[in-house]
Amino acid sequence: MRLEDQFKVPASPEKTWDLLQDVPEIVPCMPGAELAEVVGENEWKAVVGVKVGPIALRFLADVERREVDEEKKSVVLAADAEEERGRGNAEATIESYLAPTDDGTEVTIITELTLQGAVAQYGRGVVADISAQITREFANNLARKLEEPEPQAGASGTAAGRGGGPQAAAPTRSGPAQKPIGGLRLALKAMWYGIVRRVKSLFSRT
Repeated sequence: MRLEDQFKVPASPEKTWDLLQDVPEIVPCMPGAELAEVVGENEWKAVVGVKVGPIALRFLADVERREVDEEKKSVVLAADAEEERGRGNAEATIESYLAPTDDGTEVTIITELTLQGAVAQYGRGVVADISAQITREFANNLARKLEEPEPQAGASGTAAGRGGGPQAAAPTRSGPAQKPIGGLRLALKAMWYGIVRRVKSLFSRT
């Protein structure tokens, strides 16, 4: 399925671009996400928690940066994730690009997502709602990080940025701890999709 989300941040495209290239810094901005390991300059391992009503899912993800176009301010990431309890897996290609606005930058994120296994039972509407909620919280966290003062050169404890190599394998979160994304509206929507599927299955037997 294809998902498209947009948001604006009060910072220049150049400053926003620099931050978005620093994956260890932006992963903690994503609700429910935590960087587990820096494998290489363009490869990472992450853990992502998603909650749909009472169902808590925890994905172990391999993330790769495949394309970078600094002139167009666009980047393509690929993610291959497996639910740790074997309830399914997800594959995603995520394209992000920036555009200047009068008061900052507009960020567009286009995701091509494939779900397999038990997690595939959630319909497009539920997944789109989760994606939109994650994007809203990510945008707020990103805006706060962009407003932080620049770290002074030579300061101790500074995490390695892009090109910093595998030594940044255990970065410290600079923002508030992120909880798995969820919510009552998503739970009700998931319940509704379950009822619809059940009714359809009953009618198909008659």
